[in-house]
Amino acid sequence: MAAAAASAAAATAAEDGARLLRLEEQAGHGGGGAWEYLCLARRLRARRPEPVLRLGLALLNDSSARSRLASEQWTLYEQVAVAAMDCQRLDVAKDCIGVLSKQFPGSMRVGRLEALLFEAKGEWTDAERAYALILENNPFDQIVHKRKIAIAKAQGDMALAVEYLNKYLELFMADHDAWRELAETYVALQMYKQAAFCYEELILAQPTVPLYHLAYAEVLYTMGGLENLQTARKYYASTIQLTGGKNTRALFGVCLCSSAINQLTKGRNKEEESSELQSLAAEALLKDYKQRAPSKEALITSLLKNMKLS
Repeated sequence: MAAAAASAAAATAAEDGARLLRLEEQAGHGGGGAWEYLCLARRLRARRPEPVLRLGLALLNDSSARSRLASEQWTLYEQVAVAAMDCQRLDVAKDCIGVLSKQFPGSMRVGRLEALLFEAKGEWTDAERAYALILENNPFDQIVHKRKIAIAKAQGDMALAVEYLNKYLELFMADHDAWRELAETYVALQMYKQAAFCYEELILAQPTVPLYHLAYAEVLYTMGGLENLQTARKYYASTIQLTGGKNTRALFGVCLCSSAINQLTKGRNKEEESSELQSLAAEALLKDYKQRAPSKEALITSLLKNMKLS
């Protein structure tokens, strides 16, 4: 039932995407449907800044078309402002935000746009100050917390990004994307123990996502040591199981872990199950290369032989 629902959702998404492109083509050639296109782009959260800016500005600059939109024109001003910043048309973004600021003085939503404009200009201190002001009034503004993380990364201050991510996760613990971002940031900083903790949290929350099993295994393999290598091999194996044996990276992982474990133990205390696993992984890897990259088969055979797995 879950698979059927996922299939239906994917089909709907594909239909919406195709419709968006048709409307973009139609509106771009003067065939009408600009407002319908802009509404669909907004609903799908599609990042199409150039056509959104072009079509949105055309509507806003047409006084009769703008008046027909009534209160929805303010949503369009916001949409065009964001698209203008994406296209580095900061003059247009400033004008749109100015109109919104006059219409909605003191609005936190407009305040976020003003802070985004500071970001687009590279005025990081002003952006930070604007976001801090918003958080004083609403400490649980998720978007603003994410923008602060983005500012830290844009300035190359990864330690500050880690600090902001940890603060964010204290408030929004169920945000899996944030846990993954924190894990990847820790890996970039070579803080592997902390990265492993993040992947453990992700696996507990979403145990059937093979990507998390694979990433966790790779962190453990990088850390090294017999216990870490043995655990890494288990998680490479679970990745293979979750992907139906089709993850080449995980197959390599099992082979590399097995080779490293054999070197550390010098062949002592071989477990029958582990020995069978490494043989099956090596066999599957050879089969995979034979089917998809036959020119590399000899290279893989030689590599496995050097690891004493073939």
